Amino acid sequence: MATAPAIGLLGDVMLGRGVAKVLEQAEPRELWSEELRALCHSLDLVVANLECCLSAGGAPTTLVPRKPFFFRGPPRAVDALSAIGVRAVSLANNHVLDYGPAALIDTTELLGAARIAAPGAGDTAAAARRGAVVDAAGLSVGLAAVTDHPRQYAAAEHGPGTAYAHLHEGAPTWLLDEIARLRASCDLVVAFAHWGPNMAPAPASWQHAVAAELQEAGADLVAGHSAHVFHGVGWSAAGPLLFDLGDALDDYRIDARLRNDLGLLAIWRPLAAPAEQVELVGLRLEYAFTRLADGTDADWIAARLRAACAEFGTTVERRAEQRFAVFPEGLHRAP
Repeated sequence: MATAPAIGLLGDVMLGRGVAKVLEQAEPRELWSEELRALCHSLDLVVANLECCLSAGGAPTTLVPRKPFFFRGPPRAVDALSAIGVRAVSLANNHVLDYGPAALIDTTELLGAARIAAPGAGDTAAAARRGAVVDAAGLSVGLAAVTDHPRQYAAAEHGPGTAYAHLHEGAPTWLLDEIARLRASCDLVVAFAHWGPNMAPAPASWQHAVAAELQEAGADLVAGHSAHVFHGVGWSAAGPLLFDLGDALDDYRIDARLRNDLGLLAIWRPLAAPAEQVELVGLRLEYAFTRLADGTDADWIAARLRAACAEFGTTVERRAEQRFAVFPEGLHRAP
């Protein structure tokens, strides 16, 4: 019999560039603090967005004119995902094709060998758009991945690429159909979207509209990433909306105002009462290293979450230094 699962969701995990240089000397598990590794391994499933390809080959793509950044992690970087118990990653993003189709193939093969499901990209549009199914405490979890940029990375009928959709105009039929297919065969369904512009502090109106479409199609949870800064949590009659989780690991330049060096690990307990379903754990990103947030960093996350969630009618309750419960207004902790 299945038990109540605890599912962890992380935003962008970037294992290229400076992180790749660190991995020339460090063990992959050393990119994460011991406390964070232990927390992730206590969960039944961890899902992340892999914001790079993993390969020793390929060349920077020319598909996107004036593209400024190209991210490729070394093959051994896959062990950094396993080090925190990741068993599914989305490849639907703007960096998985940075080094061309051959590097994409290397990425999927490395992930497959590590037993990490990888929806969101493939050798054809049909393959890229097909969701993955993973286990969490005996329950089947369907994961549908999509990205809204860049259009040039979109998989073709007979060509490799990502599960791309112009989400500004609404969710495409293929995405709604895929969520419905997963709904029919899975216990739980997560819609995992790489959407919106960099450094946007809040979701746009079109993201609210698309999230509602995804929930209506059958998604129990909508979780997003791409902005590099975390957003507030919304909550509809269909369930929670994690519009953006922020970053989880990178080597990026820090914006002192928007604090892209602070991210979230979301822990979703879908069978729990609403006041216990969503827990957010604050993360502090340093250069190629991530740990649990503490001190003034944790206080900044607390203040930011309260302000951002208030706009969506959700309540934030601080339950430990960097751990926060988020739930609809009017609910309280179960006695």
